[in-house]
Amino acid sequence: MLTKKFAQRRERKTQRHGGASKSSYVVAIPSYNRVQKLAEKTLATLKRGGVPRSCIHVFVANEAEHKAYAEGLPKDLYGKIVVGVKGITPQRRFIVKYFKEGTNVVSMDDDVEEVMKLSRDGKSIKPFQTGHLDKFYKEAFQVCRDKGLFIWGVYPVKNPFFMKQETTFDLKFILGTTYGFIVRHDADLVPTVAEKEDYENSIRYYLKDGGVVRFNNVCLKTVFHSPGGLGLIENRFEVNKQAAETLQSRYPDLVKIRHRENGMTEIRLHAKKT
Repeated sequence: MLTKKFAQRRERKTQRHGGASKSSYVVAIPSYNRVQKLAEKTLATLKRGGVPRSCIHVFVANEAEHKAYAEGLPKDLYGKIVVGVKGITPQRRFIVKYFKEGTNVVSMDDDVEEVMKLSRDGKSIKPFQTGHLDKFYKEAFQVCRDKGLFIWGVYPVKNPFFMKQETTFDLKFILGTTYGFIVRHDADLVPTVAEKEDYENSIRYYLKDGGVVRFNNVCLKTVFHSPGGLGLIENRFEVNKQAAETLQSRYPDLVKIRHRENGMTEIRLHAKKT
């Protein structure tokens, strides 16, 4: 439940939803050295989902990558290839600055095999019907505008046992693999950690706007930390631990951490009810 302070802040910022029309959006895909995987996975997913290729932007690290992607990607799968910067966190920051304020942006990793939805009986999950992903993206941004919020996400685990037929607006983890946001060029929305970036992103939007939108009946089929790409970090466990501890020290009322036996450090987000 939003506090009065957050509700007032959200009302003042509703005007910043301007810019793009309510139904239009762009798709931003950061990718590095994975031409074939991008074509076979995320771009194929978007095509099946009815997303117009003209709105799809592929962000690459340099001119050499631009050449490789331009030569290797089928032209009917994307609209534009943009030279940005190397590294997943710097590239995501570049993407935010690239688009005008008020633009509806769907950020997707390059290896999303399917966007899936919980069945009506809640017992299974299945891919969106052909052409329906475009409709979902438009509806997701409309929910943001109706609630005066600026970011939406999907359930982070592909497991119908935990998913629910509900959309929530309190503090929830917004998975960085696929999420949507309405562009604001505000310094207080820029994450400061490389690992666990999507957790900090969730927190910063929550603190600024009083809530985030999460569709708990939608999830992804993908392989996390797959070989190649932008997201590989040396000494991942140690970097992961440092990032988690940094976030806990910075947001002690919102972050809990747990160290798993395999060496990975997990974060749980929680906000006190008011």
